[in-house]
Amino acid sequence: MGALSALNSRPPFKASTKGSAVNLKFLETFVWVARLKSFRLTAEKLFSTQASISSRIAALEDEMGVRLFVRDSKGVSLTPEGQRVLEYAEHIMDTMQTMKAAIKDPRQVRGRIRIGAMDTVIHTWLSPLVTRLMKCYPALEIELTADTASNLCSQLEKGYQDIIFQTDILRFDTVRNAVLTRYPMHWVVPAGSRYDHTYASLEDLSLERIVTFSRNSRPHQDILNMLHSANIITPRINCVNSASAITRLVRDGFGIGAMPAALVRGELAQGVLTLLDGIPLPSVMDIVASWRTGAGMELVEDIVSLTREVVAEFDAQLPPGFRAEVLDAG
Repeated sequence: MGALSALNSRPPFKASTKGSAVNLKFLETFVWVARLKSFRLTAEKLFSTQASISSRIAALEDEMGVRLFVRDSKGVSLTPEGQRVLEYAEHIMDTMQTMKAAIKDPRQVRGRIRIGAMDTVIHTWLSPLVTRLMKCYPALEIELTADTASNLCSQLEKGYQDIIFQTDILRFDTVRNAVLTRYPMHWVVPAGSRYDHTYASLEDLSLERIVTFSRNSRPHQDILNMLHSANIITPRINCVNSASAITRLVRDGFGIGAMPAALVRGELAQGVLTLLDGIPLPSVMDIVASWRTGAGMELVEDIVSLTREVVAEFDAQLPPGFRAEVLDAG
């Protein structure tokens, strides 16, 4: 009702001789070009061609009697008139999405959702999440991408992903974040190996090879900061992009793993790996959901809510100390 009231308080769009269905398609295209600042990315998002996107925008500009975008070497940006039209268009798209959600069975929802996840998520609760999504939205195409947190953030900013699960709060326009869970980091070693003993200090431990996540990732930076604060300037840190590779290297005696215990809960339960006690630990690893907001993104909001449920169920099965309290999930 709020969106409808807001629309009633504004002058209507000029009527089109081509029909309202065409108008809505043009408006949806316009909103996505404004959001992604790219005709090419909009074409990929809407399963269309760049020529078709340009044609829709040209037709809408002709219908409105104003120029909506400025196209130059820097890309695509809204004109002042385009900025005003965007406010109307987003209200209209929001109203249409609200109406569709009110009358449509979720099992009939079609389209594609693009989800990017870092390795830790893939090896913990991503599979249960995908299973739940397939059950709730059987007609929805799910496109998964596994990558580093840094690359996923870049992909979301450029419009290649709808939701990403990684380690950092993002400060982009039209992007929301939620801390889903927090996994304490531990020092992990093969049980009974030469690494499995008491260390006198963090400096003593740093004499050994440390194996952790990709270079410049949040865990890597936290470990460097902790060691540097202890005046350990040249630690022996090996950065590996794959969580399964880290686990295999640690299990085979390559070095001491710096990773969440939740990631190797199976190996710990079997007694293959063990945790070192009495040594300061790196900062906890936050797992953050980041997603684009705005008109037409209501399905993404619903999937984030479902993800919270799946993560809570997964974490409830972890042993004590394998997860930390989430103080701010918003």
